[in-house]
Amino acid sequence: MPRPRQTGRHRRPEPAVAPEGAPALVLAVPGAPSAASRSLAEEIISIGRSELPGLDARIGFLEGEDGEGSEFPSLSGVLTAVADERNVRAEFARAAGHEVPAPTGPDAVVVPLLAGPDADLLRRMRQALMDSSAAAELADVLGPHPLLAEGLHVRLSEAGLARADRARLFTVATAADGIILATTGGEEAVQAAGITGMLLAARLAVPVMAAALDQEGSVAAVAAELRGAGAVQLALAPYLIGPEAAEGLLDTACKEADCATAEVLGAYPALGKLAVAQYSAALGLQLGAPAQ
Repeated sequence: MPRPRQTGRHRRPEPAVAPEGAPALVLAVPGAPSAASRSLAEEIISIGRSELPGLDARIGFLEGEDGEGSEFPSLSGVLTAVADERNVRAEFARAAGHEVPAPTGPDAVVVPLLAGPDADLLRRMRQALMDSSAAAELADVLGPHPLLAEGLHVRLSEAGLARADRARLFTVATAADGIILATTGGEEAVQAAGITGMLLAARLAVPVMAAALDQEGSVAAVAAELRGAGAVQLALAPYLIGPEAAEGLLDTACKEADCATAEVLGAYPALGKLAVAQYSAALGLQLGAPAQ
């Protein structure tokens, strides 16, 4: 039997649905395109569509290729295609005698597939927006956010480097007593990662310090500082989704710090929620509001 619908102020919120004619969400994937990065982006997009039914979601690669049928379509090419499709739909509607109001919002909102700020990558994304024929808006990166701290905790526990739950009275023999939160994007990214790092430290009850993978000596310096403060067993927690980091960066960092590492965040389910949240924030949409 179906459950009776709750009434009153304690009823569950009705799931949000994308408004008709809403701009497309275009997930901007950095790094060299690959089957792995495409699969990762598709999984995040799938979660996003389940969060906001009716969402028109696309994937654009920052280093992708132009041309119809490309395996890894470029960000600017995807944006141009979105704008062209909207124009064609408007022309068909006019030809059918329907009144088509002038567009008041963007054709698309571009959500960077980045946990934190990276000035170079964001500059290139803005350039891709300008190179397209679309009226597009660039949303904020996905972090810092408590859900990312949760994801980092999960990845560390999966690698045996942290307890899965502080409330459970058991220990992990390989649990770290100091965490290096490794990011890319220079000093700005390190400062932003520090906010998520504080949330992670509260979850693990161990010191967490951020370091830049793409700044020489940053990881080694943080490792030395943690050991100087009394940490014996360090672990590297990549504050990365995956595609944004150049190959070999994590291996080099682990050698510099002489410690084990967890996996990158990858397709952690919260990333799809955060992508939709940034899209909605850019448009001023309210998600999860109770139905009237």
